[in-house]
Amino acid sequence: QVQLVESGGGLVQPGGSLRLSCAASGSTFSIYDMGWYRQAPGKQRDWVARIRSGGSTNYADSVKGRFTISRDNAKNTVYLQMNSLKPEDTAVYYCRARWYTNDYWGQGTQVTVSS
Repeated sequence: QVQLVESGGGLVQPGGSLRLSCAASGSTFSIYDMGWYRQAPGKQRDWVARIRSGGSTNYADSVKGRFTISRDNAKNTVYLQMNSLKPEDTAVYYCRARWYTNDYWGQGTQVTVSS
């Protein structure tokens, strides 16, 4: 069982930056592929970024070049650095851990981009 706790959300002006963190419980964090997703009000949950256990990364086109996902296996934590934020980035951001059929989600953290 893995528990995920997101933090770092908040209110930021357009063009600003935030760094989200997702802390995972357990001693097997390094084997999990980790991802960030987001869900805006009234919309479906969308994939944002992924970092595999081996360190390779992928991004949704909407955030490519602005967001960076990284992980620190020693701290059981995955990060999402978000730069050049836009109002359309406003959403609840969720962390996900996957390894074969093991699939866990965090509770989410709110990010609001507004002037």
